[in-house]
Amino acid sequence: FSLKFNSLIIICFIIGSSFVFQTSNKPLRITFPEKKSNIEVDGFGNIYVITNNEIVKYSSIGMLQKKFSTKRYGKIDFVDAMNPLKILVYYKDFQQIIFLDDQLTETSSMISIETLGYEQTGLVCSSTNNSFWIYDKQNNELLRFNSDLKTLVKSGNLKRLLDIDIKPNFMKEHNNYLYLNCPNEGILVFDIYGTFYKTIPLKNLKEFNIVNGDVFYFENNTLKQYQAQTFNTIQKTFADTLINSVYWQNNRFYKVYKDSLVVE
Repeated sequence: FSLKFNSLIIICFIIGSSFVFQTSNKPLRITFPEKKSNIEVDGFGNIYVITNNEIVKYSSIGMLQKKFSTKRYGKIDFVDAMNPLKILVYYKDFQQIIFLDDQLTETSSMISIETLGYEQTGLVCSSTNNSFWIYDKQNNELLRFNSDLKTLVKSGNLKRLLDIDIKPNFMKEHNNYLYLNCPNEGILVFDIYGTFYKTIPLKNLKEFNIVNGDVFYFENNTLKQYQAQTFNTIQKTFADTLINSVYWQNNRFYKVYKDSLVVE
């Protein structure tokens, strides 16, 4: 699941090794049109439910707003709503990107990554100033493009530069830093110019979210927060074993089940 945490304030009180969240909203449930749907949440609390080739947008209180659906590009692999006015939609099978506005209307023509000269793109995510990142598997390289599809950044071959065998499975940008998840190595952090900054020592993750520099991830029915400043990990465990994942945003829990989302 690819829910994003976008510079939101977390209110928590640490007791021992656990954290306590305060919520002030009534629970709501959104039923998925297909089981094992993905979700995304933007900085305004809007919820996007993503199925095979459809995106359904709900307001922060669960009101159905818009739908986007097309079979022209195949299966939706990834959605990034870092910018709610320019939502990135990535179709990995056909190496294509489109952008949607806040009404889920296409704002530009389809972008073919192969046409840009990169035939083995593994990962894509949004960036600041209407730009976007790709990870080129063939050259082990990060590249950043602007809205005119001009190359802004080339990191160079990361395998040679860092002397590690990177095999990333997820990436996202937060506060002008790019976080590249390599399960065998940890999370590699780069600045907006593609320069390596540091490694966060969290291994074997499938995905994560960043809030104010802290890394949030869910494993073993536990939501964990790795604190960037103290290097401590605090956590909250859920008794409900049917939960597939849990996210914390807008002072609310987003609890993902195989057929629905519960927000409380």
